[in-house]
Amino acid sequence: MVCWPSMKALLLTREYPPHIYGGAGVVVDQLSQALSRRMQVEVRCFGDREPRKDGLVVRGYTPWERLKAGADGPRFTPALETLSIALAMARDPVDADVAHAHTWYADMAGLWIRMLHRIPFIVTLHSMEPLRPWKADQLGSGYLVSTWIEKTGVESADRVIAVSQKMRDDILEHFCADPARVVVIHNGIDPDRFKRTDRRDALAKYGARPPYVLFVGRITDQKGIFHLLDAAPKLPAGVQVVFCASAPDTPEIEERMKRAVPQHPNVLWIPAMVPVEEVVQLYSHAAVFVCPSVYEPFGLINLEAMACGTAVVASAVGGILEVVEDGTTGLLVQPGRPDDLAGAIRQLLDDPARARAMGQAGRRRVEEKFSWASVAQRTEQVYREAIEDFKRSAAGE
Repeated sequence: MVCWPSMKALLLTREYPPHIYGGAGVVVDQLSQALSRRMQVEVRCFGDREPRKDGLVVRGYTPWERLKAGADGPRFTPALETLSIALAMARDPVDADVAHAHTWYADMAGLWIRMLHRIPFIVTLHSMEPLRPWKADQLGSGYLVSTWIEKTGVESADRVIAVSQKMRDDILEHFCADPARVVVIHNGIDPDRFKRTDRRDALAKYGARPPYVLFVGRITDQKGIFHLLDAAPKLPAGVQVVFCASAPDTPEIEERMKRAVPQHPNVLWIPAMVPVEEVVQLYSHAAVFVCPSVYEPFGLINLEAMACGTAVVASAVGGILEVVEDGTTGLLVQPGRPDDLAGAIRQLLDDPARARAMGQAGRRRVEEKFSWASVAQRTEQVYREAIEDFKRSAAGE
């Protein structure tokens, strides 16, 4: 392995263990650990904590007080809090060669660190605000702030990492970014952490009864969760649909979920962040894993299911097309069509041998294509290129 022993990377993120609610937080956690085997890594994240583990330095930051104001304050306040945390992250001393921000929440911190501490700034987009208009329901007028932060960060970064080719295309369509500076690095997964298990105690704990169909994700319109609910009555009798779903975008969508679930006797809702070891059990014993997203830049949950040897039915959108091989590791359907979703699920329920073969193929694909070691190696290469370009620019070359 070729290393650059003197390199130091500063990762900037909203989510970091133990406070993770989405795929971006999982990615930053795993990436920071993989990078720490190749270089020194510091993580600055939202939250009041400063743990140290595995050679990583982790510093938590909290927002300024008394930011809430006005009728829309409760919704737009998170956007303003993001700016206050970014200022704090940029204010503190920086001992790093490169700053790497994840999601719009950390973009401004990276840009200000670039300006104040004179190091290159890299941003990874895990989603794009212009393609998530439903975020206005969550942030109110703060959505204007989040879209501005993201646009400013992307167009000012020394490198932009897209988690899929489709996302790279979207970045170039919606932002004024130099194509030469926008690169694709798929997310990875730990195949030792996510692998099939015979344990079933989590199924008994939550009331999951095979054969069941599984969804794992946040309660948001982006994830297409209500399309799967609409498909539930169209599935064979005796098949349970398990929603491992929490972190609602808004109180309104949480209430909508609470009203909808009781209307479906074959639906089980687990409204909690389930520990990884229990999620692995749910993946392992599901007849089919379903990802009905209407927008999905990558879709890490599909990798998790595949790693556990479970066949996938997913929407043919975004990065999912680069993860799930239609007809080999699962079936792809057009988003927003409950009838098509139910039809694809029934195909695999009616042919368990085919579903098992797809699950085995998914596991092989994970092992061959999506290791964190390769992600870290490629990320380090992008760091090197950005540092060298930054030095040449500073020297006036």
